[in-house]
Amino acid sequence: MYKNRGGQTLSDKQEKDIMEQEEQKELQETASEENIEQENQELQTEEGKKEEEIHKTLEEDSKKDTTSRTQEENKKTEKRIYINNEEDLKKILRESFGNSKNNKNPKKLGGKFNFVGFLLLVFIVAVVLSFPKFMKDSKSGEELHEVSYTSFVKSIDEKKFQRIEEREGYLYGYLSGEKEEFRLNVSEEKTGTTATVVYKARMITDRLGEDSNVVSKMEAAGLDVKAIPPAQTPFILNLLASWLPILLLIGVWVFMLRGVGKGGGGGPQIFNVGKSKAKENGENITQISFADVAGIDEAKQELEEVVEFLREPEKFKKIGARIPKGVLLLGSPGTGKTLLAKAVAGEAKVPFFSMSGSEFVEMFVGVGASRVRDLFAKARKNAPCIVFIDEIDAVGRKRGTGQGGGNDEREQTLNQLLVEMDGFGNEETIIVLAATNRPDVLDRALKRPGRFDRQVYVDKPDLKGRVEILKVHAKNKKFSQDVDFEIIGKKTAGLVGADLANILNEAAIIAARANRDEINMMDLEEASEKVEMGPEKKSKVVSERDKKLTAYHETGHAIARYALGSEEKVHKITIIPRGAAGGYTMSLPAEEKSYQTKQDLLDFMVFAYGGRAAEEIVFGKENISTGASNDIERATAYAKAIVTRFGMVDEFGPILLDGTQEGDMFERKYYSEQTGKEIDDVVRKIIKTQYQKTLDILKENRDKLEAVTKVILEKETIMGDEFEKIMSSDTKEFTNEV
Repeated sequence: MYKNRGGQTLSDKQEKDIMEQEEQKELQETASEENIEQENQELQTEEGKKEEEIHKTLEEDSKKDTTSRTQEENKKTEKRIYINNEEDLKKILRESFGNSKNNKNPKKLGGKFNFVGFLLLVFIVAVVLSFPKFMKDSKSGEELHEVSYTSFVKSIDEKKFQRIEEREGYLYGYLSGEKEEFRLNVSEEKTGTTATVVYKARMITDRLGEDSNVVSKMEAAGLDVKAIPPAQTPFILNLLASWLPILLLIGVWVFMLRGVGKGGGGGPQIFNVGKSKAKENGENITQISFADVAGIDEAKQELEEVVEFLREPEKFKKIGARIPKGVLLLGSPGTGKTLLAKAVAGEAKVPFFSMSGSEFVEMFVGVGASRVRDLFAKARKNAPCIVFIDEIDAVGRKRGTGQGGGNDEREQTLNQLLVEMDGFGNEETIIVLAATNRPDVLDRALKRPGRFDRQVYVDKPDLKGRVEILKVHAKNKKFSQDVDFEIIGKKTAGLVGADLANILNEAAIIAARANRDEINMMDLEEASEKVEMGPEKKSKVVSERDKKLTAYHETGHAIARYALGSEEKVHKITIIPRGAAGGYTMSLPAEEKSYQTKQDLLDFMVFAYGGRAAEEIVFGKENISTGASNDIERATAYAKAIVTRFGMVDEFGPILLDGTQEGDMFERKYYSEQTGKEIDDVVRKIIKTQYQKTLDILKENRDKLEAVTKVILEKETIMGDEFEKIMSSDTKEFTNEV
């Protein structure tokens, strides 16, 4: 029988069931305990594996470190072993010391001697050797104090020193240990240091033995006196002190030679003085072509043949034609001579060597000739090629004009140039281009056939040429729709390509200053006048009297031009000062003329005298101004040229009466004193006639003179259309409208 917890009696079956349940519970508990133990064992196994892996990793890392250290040591050992090889030794030294300035090309062992580095080394050695001299004269463990001579002697009397030393003009007193109060008496703070206290005083004599008073006091005090000889300067320091000034002078001389002799390479240029300074384009040939050259078609055509010579020399050799050795470009400054030479090189696609004539001549004798030889040696190595010498008049002037018979450095250079040009073989395709604006000063031997076979004159562009030049330089600029290059071309008669390029650049600057994206016609007008006459002086204070006088003056010019009925039309009248002019009247020719007739010259005189005539009519002869000085000068020159140069008067006929040439210091006269008087009379007659004609024109148009002047005073500037409107209208009606 089995009783439960409540005390109830159970049957056998029930008892059996309960016992089976309890056994199952015990079995489950045992199984769970086993599972827990198994899991614990598995965990321990995993932890053991992880620990083994960590140990293995650590062992491998240590082995690797040991291996790497061993390899590094082996490498170092190998380096130490291989240093026995001479080449490896040089390599190591180059790696240690010898990179160049850009650290790209190592210097060779035993390369060029660096004099500057040597001087620096000498300076460092001198400083190191002199260092002991700059050290303090006190020894280690000493506390040095400088006192007066009187205090020092007093201390000797008081027997405060245990010993005294004399060296280099000073007395050094070593204070005894029990005399500490002396240190306090000289205003020194007690530091508690164990250093020996030393007091220093300057002697009043050269040697201690000469001061008998001090010597007797030392003997009475029983002091130990020691004389120390002065320190000896090292032998090397004495040597350096004697040789250093000489070395410095040599260094300065070398530095000057380096500056003088800089030629085509880097580094010291002592031996490169005779090398040419020619700038070589090589493969990077300029991109300039004949399309970039405008306004000089004839000159361009001449040089196009040169390009053909360079491109296809065999084509001309087959027929027996000889390739020209040189082409001389002549013309005024800015006409495009250098641009043409670059265009030839760009079209031919050949090496281009350029050099200025002034770069040949130096202060050393023979340098110019040496540079000529070097230049042509480079050209022969790079044939076919072009050699361009700009401003050749600097080296090609006429011989025999210098001092001492003319045997100067410049003439030697010219002689070498002539020899080199003669030395060209038939197989050498080398063309020499040269440019100058002074052909009159060149030596005749330079211009003969066989040297400069062709002489191409690059003239100032005409109206069509100026318009084309403006269009070429306008390619990279933005313009508004109102821009008319034809008008700018008419306004800029006599200007060259460089002037026109400058006008467009100034116009672009003016537009940018006004924050505009395009260049308009007003910008071009302003730029052209600025280049020719200077900037406007709008801020200049002009009195009402001067303003009125200028207005009548410029109106007189305009009316005289209008009344003549010539093809030139008034383009602009302004009283705003510009440059040296207080105002100006601008006219545009209908067409550009290559020649001027007698009537053209006489009409110009009338136009020039218009300002003075207007002043005389309005203000009277007593109130005429100096503003017409330039007009009178030009009118007088025209009248004199009509008589003496152009032979346009019946009194003398077609005869040259003025032998003045450009460059002459004095005027040459081909006539007698009587003829000279007659010339003056004829010139005076022409001037009086044209001036009277001007007065008559302005008197007939007095109402127009007043009307135009009134408008100019109000607006300050009027254009040609408005001026012609006033001149063709009824003056009263127009005045009322105004």
